[in-house]
Amino acid sequence: MSQLNLTNTLGGKVEPFEPIEDGHVRMYSCGLTVYNRGHIGNFRTFVSQDILRRYLEYKGLEVTQVMNFTDVDDKTINGAREAGLGLREYTQTFIDYFFEDCETLNIQRAEHYPRATDPEYLDAMVELVQKLEARGHTYKTEGSIYFKVDSLPEYGKLSKVDVAGIQSGARVDSDEYDKENARDFVLWKGPKEGEDSWDTAIGPGRPGWHLECSAMGMKILGETFDLHAGGVDLVFPHHENEIAQSEGATGKPFVKHWMHTEFLLVEGAKMSKSKGNQFTVKDLIDEGYSAMAIRYLLMSVYYRQQLNFTRDGLDQAATAIRRVDDFLARLGEVTRDGDASDETQEAVAAGLKRFETAMDDDLNTSAALAALFDLVKGGNTALSSSTVTQGDAAAFREAIERMNSVFGVFGRSEKLTLDEEVEKLIRERKDARAKRDFARADEIRAELDARQIVLEDTPAGTRWRRK
Repeated sequence: MSQLNLTNTLGGKVEPFEPIEDGHVRMYSCGLTVYNRGHIGNFRTFVSQDILRRYLEYKGLEVTQVMNFTDVDDKTINGAREAGLGLREYTQTFIDYFFEDCETLNIQRAEHYPRATDPEYLDAMVELVQKLEARGHTYKTEGSIYFKVDSLPEYGKLSKVDVAGIQSGARVDSDEYDKENARDFVLWKGPKEGEDSWDTAIGPGRPGWHLECSAMGMKILGETFDLHAGGVDLVFPHHENEIAQSEGATGKPFVKHWMHTEFLLVEGAKMSKSKGNQFTVKDLIDEGYSAMAIRYLLMSVYYRQQLNFTRDGLDQAATAIRRVDDFLARLGEVTRDGDASDETQEAVAAGLKRFETAMDDDLNTSAALAALFDLVKGGNTALSSSTVTQGDAAAFREAIERMNSVFGVFGRSEKLTLDEEVEKLIRERKDARAKRDFARADEIRAELDARQIVLEDTPAGTRWRRK
C-alpha cells in the first residue's frame, strides 16, 4: 500500500504518517462545547476528520477514534442556568443535535464519546493534576490550581508562541485567549457561587477546558498516541496547553502527529452570529439544500485551505453529485454480456492510482475528486458507444464505490416523493407514448419540466430527477 503523507502542525512539515502500533491508528478529535448546535464551520472540521478516518480504513488500518464533548465551562453553565435545567440535561440536547447532524452528513461514528462530567474522566483529571503537582508544574491561588508555563522549557513548540515576556505568576482564568495573552493557565477552577462543582482530592471546583482533553485522551488512547485533530483555531491556546499538561505529567511525547483544518468563510466573510451568516446543517436543509451537497462542498477544498461556503457552491455540488449518480444509474442499465475489456481495466486502474496519489498527498480531496470525475467522463463516453459490457459496468462501479468509501457522498441522493398529480402525469405520458400520441407526451414533459422535474428516457425505462 502506498505511503500517506500528512502535514504535521508540530514542525509545520508534510511527513509520512506511520502509526506507533502496526496496523492500528489511535486518533483524538476535539468535539463540540455543547452549549449550542454545531455550525457548518464546526462540521467542515468534522467532515475533514471523517475523510481522514475513512482513508485510513481504505488503506486497511484499524482506527480507534475518541471525540469528546465539553459539557462544563462558562458557556454551558450559563446556558443551563438560563434554561432552568441541570447541566447534564441541558447539554444532552446539543449532543443529540450533534449526532443528528453527523448522521445527516454521513459522518462515521467514533468509538468513544467521553463527556467532561463523566465521573471516570473527572477522576482522570484529578489524577493528572496530582501528577503535575508532584513534578512541580503547578501552584495554587484563590482556590484554583494553575500550570506554570515557565516550568516547561518546550512550551510553545506547537503554536510557536513567544513566552519570553511572560512574567512569573501572571495568569489567565479564561479558557479562550490569543497568543498575545499567553499566561499561566488554569487547570482546576475553584468553586464559585451558582456554578457546578465537584469535591475532589485536589479540592472543590471544576476542570479547566484544556485539562479535559488531556485526561480523556490519555485515559482512552494511552500516554502517547498517533494523531490529534481539530480546527486551526485550537492550535493556541487549547492544543498548546494540552501538550504542556500531558508531557509535564508523563515526561513522554503526548501526540505524534497534529492535524488542523482551516477556517470556513461564508460568502467571502468570516462567519459570526452578529453578521447573521452562521448556519447550522439544519438551517441549510430547511432551505431545501441536500445533505450530500453540504457534505460535498465541505470536503471539496483541501483541508489546509480556507473554504468559501456559498449557496452557488451548494448548487454546483448538487450538480456534481447528480453527474456521478446518473453515471451509476446508467451502469445499472447495461445488459450486454461480457467481461471487462483491457481498456476498461486500464482506465479503472489509472483512475484509482490517481485518486490514491492525491489522497496520499496530504488528503488532497480536490485532486482526488478530479480523478473520479475523469473516470466518470471516460465511462460516459464508453457508454455512448453501446459497446460496454456488464463486466465493464461492474469494473467502473467498483472503482467509483471504492473511491466513495472515502468521500461518502455519492449514490445517496434523497428519494423524490411525488404527489399524486405528478405521478399521474408520468403514467399518462407513458400511456400516450404507447399509443404513439407524441404530442400529448411532449406536453406532459414540458409541464413536468416547468415543475423542475426532468424525465430521461432510457432503454431500461423512464427515469426522473429534480433539476
